[in-house]
Amino acid sequence: MTISNNRQKKNRSARGRAQPKSRMRRLTGFVLRITAGFVIITSLLVITLRWVNPPISMMMILQRYDAPASHRKDFRIDYRWVNWKQIASVLPLAVIAAEDQKFPVHHGFDFSSIADAVETRISGGHLRGASTISQQVAKNLFLWPGKSFWRKGIEAYFTVLLELFWSKQRILEVYLNIAEFGNGIFGVEAAGRRFFHKPAVRISLSEAVRLAAVLPAPQALSPRHPSPYVIKRARWIRRQMVQAGGRRVLARIVAPRTR
Repeated sequence: MTISNNRQKKNRSARGRAQPKSRMRRLTGFVLRITAGFVIITSLLVITLRWVNPPISMMMILQRYDAPASHRKDFRIDYRWVNWKQIASVLPLAVIAAEDQKFPVHHGFDFSSIADAVETRISGGHLRGASTISQQVAKNLFLWPGKSFWRKGIEAYFTVLLELFWSKQRILEVYLNIAEFGNGIFGVEAAGRRFFHKPAVRISLSEAVRLAAVLPAPQALSPRHPSPYVIKRARWIRRQMVQAGGRRVLARIVAPRTR
């Protein structure tokens, strides 16, 4: 009788130890399935958008519903997609000079700029942006504004997917179409028509640098009525375009990239 009781106790003890392990295995399997599903779905989405032009971006959706309730019915998103050949060549050059001069050569992240930004913050300065054009496309197309590590981690994930599945030309084409240039004004076609009364293909150099100059704060700055800051920044962008050599930059972007 005693031996039987001891065996029962041992069996119950073994089952008790096995239950937490079994729950942990089920939980691990569930997390792995969720993660795999997320990777598959997001990869398919990014691959699809390599050829299909996005009808809208997450940033447009958020701005539409962030508008004050009293103005929400009257608020309109001005978004007009145009293909690469319908965009004046000075526009991508101005944007690269203004936002990400290493865009043709990096793989989604400018680690030297990130290190400089972190060093500036540690030394007591203001945290400045170090996002590449690829990161901005990931954020504007798929995500929401914010500086949490969680959101930045998802942004980095989508940036890797964009660089893996898209060409540099496609990344820049999408950026030029979804970047905000004014309150509710997205893309160079809408911006060109609203501010200069002309399509993106006819934008001049002076107009292109003014559009690029307002990108850091498009709701506060105007390319049509430029402030002294916009004028000064536009002149700087123009100098950067000359120094970079426009034809060489575009040649590196438009040329097919081997993988």
